[in-house]
Amino acid sequence: MRAATALILAGSRGPDDPLAAAAGVACKAMIDVGGVPMLARVILALAGAGFSRVAVALQDPEPIERLRADGLLPANVAVEWSPAEAGPSASVETGLARLGTPLLVTTADHALLRPEWVERFLAGVPSGVDAAAAVARSEAVTAAAPDARRTFLRFADGAFSGCNLFYLATPQALRVVSLWREVEGLRKTPIRMLRRLGPATAARYGLGLLSLRQALDRLERLSGAAVAAVELPFGRAAIDVDTFSDLALVRRLVEPQPR
Repeated sequence: MRAATALILAGSRGPDDPLAAAAGVACKAMIDVGGVPMLARVILALAGAGFSRVAVALQDPEPIERLRADGLLPANVAVEWSPAEAGPSASVETGLARLGTPLLVTTADHALLRPEWVERFLAGVPSGVDAAAAVARSEAVTAAAPDARRTFLRFADGAFSGCNLFYLATPQALRVVSLWREVEGLRKTPIRMLRRLGPATAARYGLGLLSLRQALDRLERLSGAAVAAVELPFGRAAIDVDTFSDLALVRRLVEPQPR
């Protein structure tokens, strides 16, 4: 599987975002990690994975222009602005309508993103699926970053965290995005999310009897699209920057520590 175009979700809560306010930047995507704004780090990782077109969903294009003026955008990648909507799923819908498929979607706070993670994810997407998401097992996350605080979905075959990497392979992926909009507010509450998948599914999940594949099968029935989860062995791929502790963690992982 290969996509030449990527969409980075970088929508901001503006002055209401405590991380941005503390860092003195207009949006969280521009917070510095290792001397480089997070947004630039993600764009550079996508460039390293072979992407030639990257759209960034923002409230306005000013951060992109600032990165361009500072010489932080790769010359071999066309970086453009895509309007950010009220939530991530709505921004994906808008981006999907503009950019088409296949489309890779990630987030601007994926500050540790590496080209090899993206390449491994795309190589693992099964043929014939409409949409796929990258996941990492809890053991991999804990081994890579014991201090990381992640939300795990605990299935019969393991506990998994999302890796903020999504592949929208065909136009049918829009059906998955529409379902995503329904459960977007439930992302951090796994039991409520599973209830949306149906009482029997939620019960099996609660009893520890539901496998990841069974959950995906239910998602397929609800959305009418073929979906897959691609397990990555890179525990750090599950780390993004939602909180001050997340930011401190990624800075420790990126920046040289004094002896």
